Amino acid sequence: MTEPSAFVMEIAPGAPDAQRWYVAKTHPNGEQKALFHLRRQGFDVYLPRHLRRISHARKVSWQPRPLFPTYLFVAMPGPDQRWRAINSTIGVAHLICDERGPVPAPSGIVDAIRAGEDDRGLVMTGRKIPFEKGAEVQIMSGAFADHIGRFDGATDDERVVILLDLMGRQVKTKVKLDAISAHA
Repeated sequence: MTEPSAFVMEIAPGAPDAQRWYVAKTHPNGEQKALFHLRRQGFDVYLPRHLRRISHARKVSWQPRPLFPTYLFVAMPGPDQRWRAINSTIGVAHLICDERGPVPAPSGIVDAIRAGEDDRGLVMTGRKIPFEKGAEVQIMSGAFADHIGRFDGATDDERVVILLDLMGRQVKTKVKLDAISAHA
C-alpha cells in the first residue's frame, strides 16, 4: 500500500474557511487511540480501514485494519489552526510538516478514498473478481493447466477456489486468479 506521506504535496489555497486534510503519523498500532483522543479534542478525523486477511494457528479471518498503518487524516481550516495540539495528542507521533508548518494532503484525496468505501465504511482494495459463482473457467497454467472447472469463490485478492471434476469426484483447489480465464 502507498503510505499517505507519499500523497503529501502543496496544493493551491482554497476558500479561507474551507477545511483541508492533513496527515498525522501515529505511534505503531496507535491509530485507534489517536483517533479517539483527536475526536475528543474536537478535530474531524478520518482513519480509512480495509479488510485484511489474518492467518493465525491454522485459522483465517478477515479483520478491519488501517489502510495506511500508522497514519490518519485530520481536518483543519488552515495550517495556523491549533496544529501543535495534534502533535501532543496521545497516540500521535507528529503531524507531517515541512519548514513552513503542516503540509495539506492533496485536495480530494480523502473524498476519493471515501468514495471507495462499502456500506460498512471499509475501503475496497482488492481486485474485482470477474467471475460469478458457478461460472465455467479454464485453468491456464500450473499443475491443473487446461482443466475446466467451476468458479467457487475467492480466498483473497490473489487466489480463488475452483471446483474440478477429478476421478469421478468434485475436488476444490486453490489457484492464482491470474492463472484462470473464462471458458468459452
